[in-house]
Amino acid sequence: MPNSNAKFHCSHRSGREASRRELVSRSLQSAQHCLEDQDFGTAYAHYLLVLNLAPELKTSVKETFQFTLFKWAEELDSLARIQDLFNCYEQALELYPNDEVICNSMGEHLFRMGFRDEAAGYFHKAVKLNPDFADAKENFYRVANWLVERWHFIMLNDTKRNLTYLKAIENAVRSGCKSVLDIGTGTGILSMFAKKAGASFVYACELSKTMYELACDVLAANNMEREIKLLHLKSLDIEIPKHIPERVSLVVTETVDAGLFGEGIVESLIHAWEHLLLQPK
Repeated sequence: MPNSNAKFHCSHRSGREASRRELVSRSLQSAQHCLEDQDFGTAYAHYLLVLNLAPELKTSVKETFQFTLFKWAEELDSLARIQDLFNCYEQALELYPNDEVICNSMGEHLFRMGFRDEAAGYFHKAVKLNPDFADAKENFYRVANWLVERWHFIMLNDTKRNLTYLKAIENAVRSGCKSVLDIGTGTGILSMFAKKAGASFVYACELSKTMYELACDVLAANNMEREIKLLHLKSLDIEIPKHIPERVSLVVTETVDAGLFGEGIVESLIHAWEHLLLQPK
């Protein structure tokens, strides 16, 4: 009797496997016919089924799947079916999470729709996955020009200004300010000044996704990613102890420029003073 049960289960498994292979084979054939008929939506659905049933085929069907996805995405875009378009890319990235071509294509759609910060994130990921991917690099630099104001580069190259900030931060840290919050960190330069000056705890927040990711790269390049806690948050949204363990003894910011009031920096500094900064005794 036990042998009989074992044979039954083995036969059952073999039957399911044969059915799976048959369904995968038919779906691949159907997808190909749909492509020939330029029915990209149905072809895309068939490929999704194939890749979910037979993940071992990911490599062999990758290029055809990408072609199908991009063609279907173009149709969805032309029909203004934006949510369906994003859903398709999310499904594709679940199957191919480290595919730089799909990331880059997603970024291009986002950029055309005006979601520049989000587009930059996908371009940045594509470049990190493949530093030699010329299209992704060009796209990332293009969107960065939209997102990073020209004055930011001028400030970074203003040696006198930077040395003034450095000296002020060093003086504050030496006088006892051991925990620092950098509001609108940008590239992270003030946070690094604070850490190098000897601050025990340094926190930095940056709302822009592009600048946040840039700051992550800058900190990593300077071997300081573990010494400075970087938050992708608006300073008004920082909570104690959820984001930082306690009030800090020093707040620094480099967001003072011609857009002072438009950026809401005054509101941010008042919030920091009332909620995040240690009060004098």
